[in-house]
Amino acid sequence: MLPVPDTAIIVVAAGSGTRLDAGAPKAFVGIDSHSILRHALDGVFAAAPAQVIVVAPAGFEGDAETELRAAAGDRIDLGSVVTGGDTRQLSVAAGLDALWGDVTRVLVHDAARALTPPEVIDAVAAAIAGESGILPTLPVVDTLKRVDGDAVVGPIDRSELAAAQTPQGFPRALLEAAYEAALASGVEYTDDAALYAAAGHDVRQITGSARGFKITTAADLERARHLLAAATAASAEAPVEAPAAAPVPGSGSRVGLGTDVHAFGGDGALWLAGLEWPEEPALAGHSDGDAVAHAIVDALLGAAGLGDIGEHFGTAHPEYAGAHAEVFLARTRELLEEAGFAIGNVSAQFQGNRPRFSARRAEAEGVLSAALGGAPVSITATTTDGLGFLGRGEGIAVTAVAMVHPR
Repeated sequence: MLPVPDTAIIVVAAGSGTRLDAGAPKAFVGIDSHSILRHALDGVFAAAPAQVIVVAPAGFEGDAETELRAAAGDRIDLGSVVTGGDTRQLSVAAGLDALWGDVTRVLVHDAARALTPPEVIDAVAAAIAGESGILPTLPVVDTLKRVDGDAVVGPIDRSELAAAQTPQGFPRALLEAAYEAALASGVEYTDDAALYAAAGHDVRQITGSARGFKITTAADLERARHLLAAATAASAEAPVEAPAAAPVPGSGSRVGLGTDVHAFGGDGALWLAGLEWPEEPALAGHSDGDAVAHAIVDALLGAAGLGDIGEHFGTAHPEYAGAHAEVFLARTRELLEEAGFAIGNVSAQFQGNRPRFSARRAEAEGVLSAALGGAPVSITATTTDGLGFLGRGEGIAVTAVAMVHPR
C-alpha cells in the first residue's frame, strides 16, 4: 500500500476552452497522441507522491478517469475525479471538498499548463511553510505600455511585474477558509493566489518555468506540439544507455567556454549576476547588460553545441530587450533539456574594479543556480591592478566555464 501523503494537487480541467475553439473542453484537446490533460497528469505523477484530484467538466468525468488511470500507473489509488462547477472558483471548491483528512498542503494546478516540469511542482510543495502561499513566476520580458483606447499613455515599469503560473501552493486550512470567505462574498478571483491574498495572507514567489505556459490559443497549442516533437526527436537520436541515478562526469560530459564584455553607460541601475546594484552605473547592452549571465549562457550553449547567445537572444529577438538573468538562464536550460543535456555545474569569473562583489557572492550564486534548475554555480571576482579598460573603470569582463552531461 502507498503511504498516505500530506500533500494534494487539485488539477483544474473543467474549462470550456472557448478561445482555443477546438470543438471540445480544452483539457481534452490533443497535443500529440495525448490530450492536454494527459500531459498535465504525466507531470503531476512524475513529481513526488500526492493525492491527485482532477476536476472535470460535467459529462466528461469518464474521459478524465481514463486519462487519470493512464498517467497514474501504480499510483492510481492516489487519484480521483470530481465534477467542476460553473466557474473556476467553484471547481476548485469542489476539489477542496474531496481532500483526504491527512492532507496539510494543497497545490492548485491548471491542466492547461500541460508542460509544467515536475521539478516546479515539487519546488512549490517544498516551499509551503508557515502561513504564506507560494506562487511560481517568471519575469515579464515584453515592453509594456499603458493605453487609453488607441492612444499610448505611457510606459509600465516591468521590473515590478511577474507572470504568474501554476501550481500555486497553500496551507490547507487557510486556503479552505479563504475559499469560504470568497464564496460567501460572491467575489470571483482570477487565481488562487489573489483569493488567498484577499483573505489577508502573504504570498511568496519562486522561480517558475518557461515550459509552464498556459495553452489558451491555437498558437499556444502549436507551441506545445513543437516542444514535444523536439523532445521526442532528441530522445530518438540519443544513444540507449543504462539508467543512472545521476550524470557521471567523464561519461559523455562536455565543457563549454563563454566570455562577455560590456561597457558602463546604460540606462537605469546595474544588473550583474542576476542582482540589481542600485548605487552602481548600468552596463550598456541589448538586454540588461548582465555580463555574468551572458557569459554563462554562452558557455552552456557552447558545451551543448547549440550555437551562441547572439543566435538565440540577439537583436533579432526583440522580446529579450531589457530581460534579466532569470529569463536568459531559464530559457537556456530549456534549450539544453530539449537537446538531451543536463547541466553539471557552472563557474564564472567577474573581472572589474566595481561593484564590490564579495559581499553578495552567495546571494548571486543562489539566484543563478535557481534559474538553472538548481545546478551548482560558483562566481569569483578579481581586479586587473588598474590595467586596461577594466582597470580604468570603463566596463566589465566575464569568463565562464560550464559542464553538461547527456540526460
